[in-house]
Amino acid sequence: MPITIKEDIAYVLLKKISETGTGMHEVKFTEADFGNRQISVADFLGHLDYLNQNHYINAEFTGNAYGNQKDVPNVVNPKEFDFRVANTYGAPDGPLPHLITFKKAELTEKGRQILEEMEANPPQSLKKESSRPIDTKDMPFLDKVMTKAGLADPYDARDLTEVVYRVMRDLMTTEAADRVEEELHKPAETTDDKSLQMEIADLWHDTNPIVGFLSRVRPPWQGPGIFKIDSDRFLFRVANEGTMPPNVDREQLVKAVFSATKDELSPERIEEIASWLPDHVRQLWQEA
Repeated sequence: MPITIKEDIAYVLLKKISETGTGMHEVKFTEADFGNRQISVADFLGHLDYLNQNHYINAEFTGNAYGNQKDVPNVVNPKEFDFRVANTYGAPDGPLPHLITFKKAELTEKGRQILEEMEANPPQSLKKESSRPIDTKDMPFLDKVMTKAGLADPYDARDLTEVVYRVMRDLMTTEAADRVEEELHKPAETTDDKSLQMEIADLWHDTNPIVGFLSRVRPPWQGPGIFKIDSDRFLFRVANEGTMPPNVDREQLVKAVFSATKDELSPERIEEIASWLPDHVRQLWQEA
């Protein structure tokens, strides 16, 4: 059964393969890579096969990639696609006797060129929200930010969260910021990657020691003058102090960080933070 090749799914696949290594290397896809998009096993494999057959990627598979058995699920709904994914259609509760392993992949020169073109002019569908809500309450912090902001990389989620927190702290007194930090001592991500093994509080405090120190010795940027942080300056700083992917909306990112953060805070801290935020950004906080 043929599938429709979607630009946004192809973009996500190419970008993930590009960002996870050079040469033939293992690639592990998770639900978070696809944001709010619902993607079936057939779609996942069909897009990979299309990219492989048209020489945008070189990929190594094992197993039968084109089976049509009717005794296995056709929709991926676990936490991870992993390397082993069902490759056939059928009953939602069937066994998984026929599996395909997506072992390794690399971008070809043709693939790099098309990815550069897509990054310069991202598919419009990347900006569209899925109508089906995603339950993120049990997801690690950075996964929540990735999913709700439409980010494909946990490193982007980490770095951009830190920027959002930095601007938030600049609006607050040191005492208020310390009260928030006290409630954020939870892992930011469940991973073996040491560079992502940190607490949410580390991001709030700032992993840059100089920036963290300056945040503690300067007064809140609330008064009149060029340093006043209104909503426009808040969003401007978020978009320009971090490496914002071209397909990510700055307000969507801020709301994603706000939502993930509120999941970790007491009602008292949520209310206190709201009192420090400028008008439009406060609205984003309340909506998140």
